[in-house]
Amino acid sequence: MLKLENVQAAYGNILALKGVSLEINQGEIITLIGANGAGKSTTLMAISGVVPCRSGKIRFQDREIQNMTSDDIVKMGLCQVPEGRHIFPQLTVQENLDMGAFLRNDKAGIKKDQEYVFDLFPILAERRHQDGGTLSGGEQQMLAMSRALMARPELLLLDEPSMGLAPLVIKQIFEIIKQINKENNTTIFLVEQNANQALHIADRGYVIENGEITLSGFAADLLTNQDVQKAYLGI
Repeated sequence: MLKLENVQAAYGNILALKGVSLEINQGEIITLIGANGAGKSTTLMAISGVVPCRSGKIRFQDREIQNMTSDDIVKMGLCQVPEGRHIFPQLTVQENLDMGAFLRNDKAGIKKDQEYVFDLFPILAERRHQDGGTLSGGEQQMLAMSRALMARPELLLLDEPSMGLAPLVIKQIFEIIKQINKENNTTIFLVEQNANQALHIADRGYVIENGEITLSGFAADLLTNQDVQKAYLGI
């Protein structure tokens, strides 16, 4: 479904990605783990068209997208939930969801998907007329994910969904990620510092260090890898 081939991306003269290559297949949950500043978020933003690629190719559904605009990438079925939520704080929950469906015109489908996200996150149904900025951190993460789902993505990019959340909320968020993948066959690319949680729900994983992929494999194998345990699992 998604393939990166030797992708380089930079912020000014600082090379953040130094030839990243990876593959994601239909229906998988793939996780990308690494330390702060390793290039995790930059990888997602390069895929989404937010950070331009200096070189290399990004193929989504066998079509090169590295030179496409972000809105055209969303139209193709690829949507990102950014680090830090970035909801519209002065818009209500309902209005945030409406923004997620902005590129759609299938009213029946939009209504069905709204009912689906309210089933996933009942608290959002209760707070649909409340401004997004007044929600708790966990509720804002739920809203950010729901807004992305309203675009009906085939591939959902999640950037640090557990950041700043309480343990019980983190557990709920990861259970919902598995549910979205299973029920909708939505492919998920998950960037996480919580490597233990991420690898427990993923099919496969990649490790990125200093802008380069240094290790990849089945998630179960990475969980038992001594280098991964030492660097990212605190074992």
